[in-house]
Amino acid sequence: MGENWEFLDIVLYKHGEITITVQVIVTLIIVLIATHFILKFIRIGVSKRLDEDGKNRFKTVFTFLKYFIFSIAIITSLDASGIHITALLAASTALFVGLGLGMQKLFQDIISGIFILVDKTIIVNDVIEIDKKVGKITQVGLRTTKAITHDEKVLVIPNHKFLNEILYNWTQNDERTRESINVGVAYGTDVDLVKALLFGIAVQDDAIMNDPEPTIFFEDFGDSALIFRLHFYIGDSFHLPQVQSRLRYKIYNTFNENNISIPFPQRDVHVYNSKKE
Repeated sequence: MGENWEFLDIVLYKHGEITITVQVIVTLIIVLIATHFILKFIRIGVSKRLDEDGKNRFKTVFTFLKYFIFSIAIITSLDASGIHITALLAASTALFVGLGLGMQKLFQDIISGIFILVDKTIIVNDVIEIDKKVGKITQVGLRTTKAITHDEKVLVIPNHKFLNEILYNWTQNDERTRESINVGVAYGTDVDLVKALLFGIAVQDDAIMNDPEPTIFFEDFGDSALIFRLHFYIGDSFHLPQVQSRLRYKIYNTFNENNISIPFPQRDVHVYNSKKE
């Protein structure tokens, strides 16, 4: 029986303190297969207890953990088989230093991605603003997050940016958001009429919510105009530019129909002629 297993002692590679035999390879294969099925069993068991959103987050985090666990299994198997992993690492110190420096940002992104997925800093369909760019989240990955802008362009964001920079999440508290536009009217205009017209324009727009209803504030006495601000709630803030543009068109036309002037800054220039005697 012992003779049948002698092939396991065949040396495939030997260099210094490192000796790789058939037994090492077989042991490593068995450990990897066993680890694969154990992780698969854990993934299926946990996924059954999660909703769809939780499954997506767990799948992304689990991918990183899987590679980490496989690395530990390989190192443990080699060490148990008599291969001193410390000697192998020492021989590759320069390589690992170079890889470490080059992959520093990569690991920052991965760790940031795990934090984002766990604490739900952002989720799919959130509308965010970062680096003065607005986008709707389409995918939260382990290394990068993807968003689509108003111009239908894909924004790929390294995950470390969400932890290192200020992030505005427009929709984290609620899908609805409170927005506004400003308009100025000439001095002497009936302010009650302006308020009534702005309110009527807002409630007639299908994108604007009636609960809470729109509100109009007399914002300020400007240099050339009385400043009003129309506040309103919408359920899809990603399309805010279209809503604001539509409101401005309607305000301009409605004010013209009611003889309300929207002034522009003006300056009076007085020219004096001095007579020389």
